Amino acid sequence: MASTTKERRRPLLEVHRLPLRILLAVPVYLALTAVILLATHSDLNIPALYSQCHSRSRLRGISRIPVIGAPACFIISFLRFANASVRTFAQMSVVLSFVGALLTVNLIESARRCNRRSWVIRNPTLGWLVFNLIGGTLVWDLLIVPAFLRRAQEVRDESLEAGRAGGDALDRDSVKASRGLESKAEAYAIPIAMTLGFYVPSILMLTLNEPISIAVWLLFPLLISLARIAVRFAVSRLSNDDKPFHLESYRASSLMVYAVPFICSVLAHGFLIWNMFSRDDRREMTRSTIVFIHIDISILAATVVYWVLVECGSVPALFLAGLSILLGPGAALCFAWLLREQIICTEAVLLGECEGYASEGDPQAVRGKTPLLR
Repeated sequence: MASTTKERRRPLLEVHRLPLRILLAVPVYLALTAVILLATHSDLNIPALYSQCHSRSRLRGISRIPVIGAPACFIISFLRFANASVRTFAQMSVVLSFVGALLTVNLIESARRCNRRSWVIRNPTLGWLVFNLIGGTLVWDLLIVPAFLRRAQEVRDESLEAGRAGGDALDRDSVKASRGLESKAEAYAIPIAMTLGFYVPSILMLTLNEPISIAVWLLFPLLISLARIAVRFAVSRLSNDDKPFHLESYRASSLMVYAVPFICSVLAHGFLIWNMFSRDDRREMTRSTIVFIHIDISILAATVVYWVLVECGSVPALFLAGLSILLGPGAALCFAWLLREQIICTEAVLLGECEGYASEGDPQAVRGKTPLLR
């Protein structure tokens, strides 16, 4: 009995123990760091590139479009220069494989029943469009990750309130139902949408490096959303199974969803390691552009590690950081997300047991731990 009580009263995860304003301090700090680093690493090549687009002397078919012509020309030209060598081709492959894995887990979370009440999580398309066209890692630091942390605290508070109101105790089956996807159709829609809407345009952008292929890739959030809606509709028409579907409970479905991000990450990581022993063929303009992507993706990776740390502890965060060196950040994120889901489900069950124990014994046992969450 003593050991059971000790387990039930063990320290909560950081996202459940600390107030939201403290949890958000690190993402805000990372966002400020990104702005400072991007400003200090800028050179005259970047303003000169925009000046060429603004004067309609570069990509005239695009730059002459009213209002959006110059910015579109700049973004396309920027990415074209960033991918203009074999070395940066390898680096961009790793970057895109990580972004693809992050997109995959974001889509999975957007489809979970427990995240219905968060508009930002439920509708990732707009956030990713802003991320891709304007904001970069700032969107994750200041919008997406805060939305997830806030929702994690709301879910916990809702569970505690339900327990105090005399609701059913949380068990593993009820937790899996609440954290399940809206339907099994999502398990088909997400990998197909990611393949058609992100990975195919990414491969075309990297291999062709032409304005049209880059322009199509820039719209990948819309392509993913359209493909996901179409596949989900088709599968729903063929099957009437609209029950919650806990993805991680089915090995075949998990493999189907995570296979493409994992394989792409491993291949890109291996190619980058091989290329590191080859001659660096980057030219001046390519060096000027790729450094911005390096800074942006590094801050984004740090944000994701912090997110995993506060939501499910140090072990998954260390696992994510360490495995990134071996298999690439995209593959590491896939493994870390499976581990994260297991920890969150276990924590939710223990939370229900702890609330039940407090209700029978000391009613303040749990409440005393959470004054800052209210």
